[in-house]
Amino acid sequence: MRLTVAAVGKARRDVHADLFAHYRSRLTWPLELKEVDVRRKLPPEQLQQEEASQLLAQVPDGAIAVALDERGRTLSSAEFAEKIGIWRDEGVRDIVFLIGGAAGHHESCRTRADLLLSLGRATWPHMLVRGMIAEQLYRAQQILAGHPYHRE
Repeated sequence: MRLTVAAVGKARRDVHADLFAHYRSRLTWPLELKEVDVRRKLPPEQLQQEEASQLLAQVPDGAIAVALDERGRTLSSAEFAEKIGIWRDEGVRDIVFLIGGAAGHHESCRTRADLLLSLGRATWPHMLVRGMIAEQLYRAQQILAGHPYHRE
């Protein structure tokens, strides 16, 4: 199973990038980061639409798309692991996590998504969300591998 984080914006070498790299290195599943960036000035709706177009271009045919969205479902770590495990057991080859820009996701991303996932009601910096989803993927891997989970 291949995992991809497709995100709007280019990361600098900083603590956010280090956090993502730390958890990516601990995963046994391959995790790739694909950054998209709209360089030209556009009105907000057009910018959101262009970001969506670039994000959705990163989703291979047959892949599961998970849009990280404040209006999405909030899952516990165990529930998230269960969802990943179901997809793994169904033979899903690719899961792509979509992280939108400052204005959030265009409706086309929400419509395409197999899951709208919220990391809680708080607002998180988009660069931090990359590390947060990588950490949750690592945690899911450990739960699925049968490692003791202190919250159960």
